[in-house]
Amino acid sequence: MILMKILFLLLILICAVFYIMYLWDFALVLLAVMIAVPAVMFVTTLIAKRSMTAELVLPGDTAQKNESFPVQLRIHSRSPFPIGKAEARIEYYNVFNNQINEFELFMPVQASNSQSVAFRLSSKYCGIVNIRCKEIYIYDPLRIFRFRAAEDICTEIAVMPESREVSGRISYSDRVSEESTVFSEHKPGDDPSEVFDLRGYNPGDRLNRIHWKLSSKKDEFIVKDYSLPVDIPAILFLDLKCYEDSSYTLPVFDTLIETLISLSQFMLENERLHTIAYFSGKTGRFTEVQITGNDSLSACIRDMILSITDNLYCEPPEVYLMDRNDTTGFSLSSFTMITSSHGTAVLEYIDENVDADICNAVVVVKSPEETVSSDGLYSELNVIPVVIGRISGSIRDIEL
Repeated sequence: MILMKILFLLLILICAVFYIMYLWDFALVLLAVMIAVPAVMFVTTLIAKRSMTAELVLPGDTAQKNESFPVQLRIHSRSPFPIGKAEARIEYYNVFNNQINEFELFMPVQASNSQSVAFRLSSKYCGIVNIRCKEIYIYDPLRIFRFRAAEDICTEIAVMPESREVSGRISYSDRVSEESTVFSEHKPGDDPSEVFDLRGYNPGDRLNRIHWKLSSKKDEFIVKDYSLPVDIPAILFLDLKCYEDSSYTLPVFDTLIETLISLSQFMLENERLHTIAYFSGKTGRFTEVQITGNDSLSACIRDMILSITDNLYCEPPEVYLMDRNDTTGFSLSSFTMITSSHGTAVLEYIDENVDADICNAVVVVKSPEETVSSDGLYSELNVIPVVIGRISGSIRDIEL
């Protein structure tokens, strides 16, 4: 572009000298044309700049981890003048680590038209991927002038985590909801408000469970199996506070969220309804979501990821624990906190103040050598270290 400016300046000087030395009409016309061409290029490109808008278009607000998704840079031009070259500078990053990746796109822009250029991105880790068109430059057909036509066009997409298989067992507690309306479809229980099944009498069955009216018709004892409530109070608490700013930050966050979704999925597969609690950066408060199925789990994870802000601000878990203890208190079948903190203060608080039949602390560590010592420290709390990226191998025989 600088060379073109120098070239036209030299041509104008040559034409001016030619006009001075030779007073011909042709020399005057040639000088006028050489001066007019850059002026016309400047005016038409300026008009095109002021008549242009741009946007980034995504197919949705979520994408799957390790799968590419399409992004379109869409340019709308109301100018009657075409643009031979437009240059867009694109950058994108995951908010969990802010490592910015950049590339450039080149395209022509037709007059009075809308057009798109597509590219594909993917993320190795879950989280929010921010995509930004930092600036768009347009050039006149002769590449003499360059104008910035648009800048700071942003969008974002939530990259969803993957569920991992974990092994464990579900404990059945007497702490059931007094207004329980959800019962197991596969296992009997002790809730007399609903009958699970009718069967023949076995030695040892309680007499108060015999269906006397039906037994008199069948000439044999028929016993009622009561239902097993599955909406037992249980909480999975995700601590999204960033305790380390390094190359491990993104893998740690990824493991935290995938551990949460894996445990939640395991509980759903075993008919255990539960609550997920986390801090929402957008609302500035802790949120509790009742998980009743895969749809509610997917919606919760999506909203959780989209609630994370660029500064990664998160209230410490002590705020949630103390506030809940002061308001509704804890009376739970199980409480599980998923965190990357190795500090003992919050673990001691859970051990002493959370009233639950089972208390777990799932702590994400960077390597198998980075152990989390808990022997003899806690009377009620089970501490389970999870190595980054090794959720299935780390969580074995957890009780929820």
